[in-house]
Formats: sequence, C-alpha cells, structure tokens
Amino acid sequence: MGSNSLHVLKGINFSVAEGELVSIMGSSGSGKSTLLNILGMLDEADSGSYTLDGLPIKNLNEKIAAQYRNKFLGFIFQSFNLISYKNALDNVALPLYYQGIKHKERVEIAMSYLEKVGLADWAGHLPNELSGGQKQRVAIARALASNPKVLLADEPTGALDTKTSYEVMDLIQGINDEGRTILIVTHEHDIAEMTKRIVNLKDGVIIDDSKVNQVRALSNV
Repeated sequence: MGSNSLHVLKGINFSVAEGELVSIMGSSGSGKSTLLNILGMLDEADSGSYTLDGLPIKNLNEKIAAQYRNKFLGFIFQSFNLISYKNALDNVALPLYYQGIKHKERVEIAMSYLEKVGLADWAGHLPNELSGGQKQRVAIARALASNPKVLLADEPTGALDTKTSYEVMDLIQGINDEGRTILIVTHEHDIAEMTKRIVNLKDGVIIDDSKVNQVRALSNV
C-alpha cells in the first residue's frame, strides 16, 4: 500500500513429489493462500524460482499462464465456483472446451468423471438443485476432467458439515491412491491428518514439515 510493502512469504523452500497428498496449514495471515496462488500461477513470486513438472514458471503472460493452468492444474475451491446456469455435466465439461476437445468427446469424458464421483444421475441438475457435498463432488470432477498433473484444493471442506467433509476427503484420498498429486490448504486438523504430509506455515515461514500416519476418512464416520 503506497510506499509500504508486505513480505508474505519469507524464504520458503518447498517441494512436492509426484503422487504426494500434502496439507498446508496455518492461521489467517500465515501465507498459505499466497503460497497456493503462486503454485496455481494466479500470483507470481517477487524472487526465487518455481518449477512445475520440470518447467520453470516465470514471467508468464496471462494467456500462457492460463494455458499452463489448464494443462497442469485442477482447482477445488471452498465455494465450489460452479457456473449457476450450467448443469453438472456442462460444469465438468468446461475445462475440456478450453482444451479444444469436440463436444461429443467432452460429454463422454465429463460423464465418466461424474460417474467417478457418484453423481451420474445428477448430470442434468443445476448447482442450486444440489447439496453442498454434491456441489463439491461436481467441482472435483471438473478439476479432474482435464487430467491435471496436480490438484490444488483451497479449504475444500470449509463449507461442509463434518460427515460430508469426511465423504469428500474419502473421495480425495481415493484419487490420491490412484497416483494423483494433491495439495490441500486447510485450517482443520482432522482434515490435515487425512493427508500424508503436513506443512505448517507461520508468518510466511515453514515452521514444520512432517510426514504423518494418514487417517482414512471413512474410519471417522
């Protein structure tokens, strides 16, 4: 603001291997959302380097950044971010439209992912006809549809009750079991314990980075 600058992240050294399921924790203002935004190519770090699947992410214009995001990343948000006037099938198919995939193939792929998250029967329903848990399942199917290298989830259970949260985490654990790399920002300790590694941020610094014995989600229901 004005001549003042705020350093949100301070000398972070952080790497994630293919197939990991990592949670990023920290209080409000700790830098976890900024870190996720940099990893998601929504923000760019002022210094340092970021490499994704062997590709240096630096000085990207918005068009190239959007192409890289669509190629490498799937996003899951607390607020679902579904398009209200499109049904579940069309919401899931949207990333495929931007990849230039023909309509018939988009529909087939989108339906296969709705089946994967258990919502094939709800394909024609609009978001306002779905429960919170169903909306998040649609959002997960949409994130998976473009076959990304990495899923980035920002408080994916933050708007859900406990039982539904655990069901969504069971789905996320199953996706990770298939080899998908997933990073989850969360402030909920029970959700973090369902990952395989917890990274704790405080005042823009990693204060702890530990592998944990993963708790299976549905063992808590």
